[in-house]
Amino acid sequence: MMQITVEVSEELGQQLQQFQDRLQEIVERGLKELLSEQSGNFLDEKQIIGLLASQPTPEQILAIQPSPEFQARVSDLLAQSKAGTLSAKGEAELERYLTIEHLVRMAKAHTFEQLRQNP
Repeated sequence: MMQITVEVSEELGQQLQQFQDRLQEIVERGLKELLSEQSGNFLDEKQIIGLLASQPTPEQILAIQPSPEFQARVSDLLAQSKAGTLSAKGEAELERYLTIEHLVRMAKAHTFEQLRQNP
């Protein structure tokens, strides 16, 4: 085990005190999220299409995650659709996003099947 000393602000230190027994978990979660952001796993519509068209590795396919902005836009469009307030332009945008989501799911399912058959 390795010991690391970190200086934090007074405010952050007070917030962390209540989680003293979970500090390692907090650091691990934060690091995982930071590494995911740095590795470009959060993708927008064009990046997802570009990746799928680039003959990605199985690892790249399984790592595809839409960006928070992309997810928020899809959620907004779905809410508008449910409320009956979605414009024709919004409907076309939602259909495009749902098609991309379907393609990603199909690519991941295919990748899982390949990996299962050829570990």
